[in-house]
Amino acid sequence: MNDRIRENLTAVKQNITNACKKSGREAESVRLVAVSKTRPVEDLQEAYVCGCRDFGENKVQELVEKYEAMPKDIRWHMIGHLQRNKVKYIVDKVYLIHSVDSVRLAEEISKEALKKDVTVSVLVEVNVAGEESKFGTMAEEAVSLVEEIAKLPGICVKGLMTIAPYVENAEENRLYFAKLKQIYVDIIHKNIDNVCMEELSMGMTGDYEVAISEGATYVRVGTGIFGERQYSTV
Repeated sequence: MNDRIRENLTAVKQNITNACKKSGREAESVRLVAVSKTRPVEDLQEAYVCGCRDFGENKVQELVEKYEAMPKDIRWHMIGHLQRNKVKYIVDKVYLIHSVDSVRLAEEISKEALKKDVTVSVLVEVNVAGEESKFGTMAEEAVSLVEEIAKLPGICVKGLMTIAPYVENAEENRLYFAKLKQIYVDIIHKNIDNVCMEELSMGMTGDYEVAISEGATYVRVGTGIFGERQYSTV
């Protein structure tokens, strides 16, 4: 048993509960995605034993390998940039794709979803901070992108996602989380067909408590659960 993972998970869950309480929200309104990219299956198994059922991966190959190795009641989240030529490998395996940032990617997801006779739940990724190093549609284009994607068969738009800048002080990201929430509310008011605005995926290890106070329904925590990332040196 890996006591470190168990202890970290307990602390993260308590922080989520506390952040919800401060914001007058039910703790159940926020779900924790354990970001398991680069982690060995043993670490995922430990988190699973501790109650985790939502795991987030950045790379398609890693998600597929872990999908095969882990229990089938896990909800897999694709949180990294998704290349169109890799879509076919995961459309029938993922619970939610957080990183849809173009009509072309959505069209590929739609095509593969129809082939496999599934409906794929997606979030539109918004680059709220306008960072050149990050993927995601610009904030001012988010509504029109949602409208275009919503027309495609085999896809259901469930909400929005953002990756905020890396900062030392989590409070610095509050304005980005608040801005994503505002875009989310604007989209709800448009009553777009085939759009079910339920989810806001925002907040990571360094700032998830601030994200919760601004309305996050999914927080993506990796280092806070598993420790520093392990990269292959091969």
